[in-house]
Amino acid sequence: MLPSLAQWLQTLSPEFGFFRVFQYLTFRAVMAAVTSLLIGLVAGPYVIRRLTELKIGQPVRGYGMQTHLSKSGTPTMGGVLILLAIGISTLLWFDWSNRFVWIVLLVTLGFGAIGWVDDWRKVVNKDPEGMRSREKYLWQSVIGLIAAFYLVFSISGSSNQGVWELFMTWVRSGFSVELPAKAGLLLPFFKQVSYPLGVIGFVILTYLVIVGASNAVNLTDGLDGLAIMPVVMVGSALGVFAYVTGSAVYSKYLFFPHIPGSGEVLIFCSAMAGAGLAFLWFNTHPAQVFMGDVGALALGAALGTIAVIVRQEIVLAIMGGIFVVEALSVMLQVSYFKYTKRKYGEGRRILKMAPLHHHFEKSGWKETQVVVRFWIITMLLCLVGLSTLKLR
Repeated sequence: MLPSLAQWLQTLSPEFGFFRVFQYLTFRAVMAAVTSLLIGLVAGPYVIRRLTELKIGQPVRGYGMQTHLSKSGTPTMGGVLILLAIGISTLLWFDWSNRFVWIVLLVTLGFGAIGWVDDWRKVVNKDPEGMRSREKYLWQSVIGLIAAFYLVFSISGSSNQGVWELFMTWVRSGFSVELPAKAGLLLPFFKQVSYPLGVIGFVILTYLVIVGASNAVNLTDGLDGLAIMPVVMVGSALGVFAYVTGSAVYSKYLFFPHIPGSGEVLIFCSAMAGAGLAFLWFNTHPAQVFMGDVGALALGAALGTIAVIVRQEIVLAIMGGIFVVEALSVMLQVSYFKYTKRKYGEGRRILKMAPLHHHFEKSGWKETQVVVRFWIITMLLCLVGLSTLKLR
């Protein structure tokens, strides 16, 4: 919004020439981060007070960590604060004609709505499980598939008109249209190596990345500050990739596919980083508020959508290794428990407790040790991911 306003003011008088700075992507990215940070810090106390007054307290599962029982009643659904800061800041600083930022915003808010319902049921119905898995995955799948179909033609085309035209071409061709190389699966550490996916392959991969990232972040959100800082770091790193793929010069130099318009996603990434840091101010141990599913599901889906836009799905798995391992730990634990119960009549466990961060707590690590060490690992993984910009 502000870039359009600044451009309009420049047309009125030469005196407003200094507003040209609003056209620079890097300036707007910095301002988006600062804006969301300030919104989060200023609105945070009010949001926490309101959540407390509404008695929206976090229920703790009876089979969970006993040391976490003291957290019962801590205000949850604090993800609303994150989404509010991201939404306002992004709308202020990005170019409203950009299709990629809109789809990221809509996916984020859509998954946030699913999380809202889940959290609300936990609080109002006093049900620690919240929304049942089948219902949750159904709505996640609906949003994920719609986003996937839009992105496959949006990335292959060059404008909103191109999206519709390419879709109709695909339908008229009997669903067999070939996509450009930039819509393939890119391999990190290799120059211009991509595997063609086709429309259906792209849609399936995108669906898995968005829904998988959303649930992985949600599973990681179990300790004070554990999920939000990795989200900030991974999101910021993806913003660098967005800047590169959106630039014809940098993408050519670094052998990345040039995706016109993807650079504007940097604004969203910056807003997410600022909002995340503001939330961490209140979420650091001992947490004054939890983000809940409304925040975790939304932020995970945002990371997945951005990774698809900048064609870095594999790099997302590398940088978000903590999220991947946390999700795998739950899947392996549940699968092994069911298998051993069916075979031996008694369920057995691989880990002391899943997700993985609880296993380390059971092993004697303090909560703050787990959190900070996972942050350090994520920082290292992000550096490995960023190294793919040049090591190709």
